[in-house]
Amino acid sequence: MPTRRVYLPVSPGALAALVSTGELGPAPLSAYAVTNALGRPGLTVDEEELEHEAWAAAAEAASDLSVGGSRRRVIASADVDSANVLEGAGSDPASVTLGAKVPLRRIVSFHVDEHAGGREVTDLLWYDVTELPDVARLVDTD
Repeated sequence: MPTRRVYLPVSPGALAALVSTGELGPAPLSAYAVTNALGRPGLTVDEEELEHEAWAAAAEAASDLSVGGSRRRVIASADVDSANVLEGAGSDPASVTLGAKVPLRRIVSFHVDEHAGGREVTDLLWYDVTELPDVARLVDTD
């Protein structure tokens, strides 16, 4: 089955649940991805630029989950079954809804604020999925 890269803003509670259960859920889940609506008519935009726009939209949404901006934002990048991705789910052109939980084996990386309260995408650091315990500790210490 074909897969699609999605970016999921993750709350501290959802991160703790991921550690204990090995999945993000329950469905439906809000996420961000390259969508048909994300491309702008008349402009030639490459896939990498569109991926960055979707990721940045997820980072903005993660700000709302970071307890009033006092915690680190967390975004999980995952490759999910394309059939579980529904476009047109929100006001942002990159927003999608996932119709199934996301198991840990589908997550490829995390992006986490270097310091609590980060607001810019440049504040986000990359962590491999194998570093989940480290990511959880960072978020838990805020």
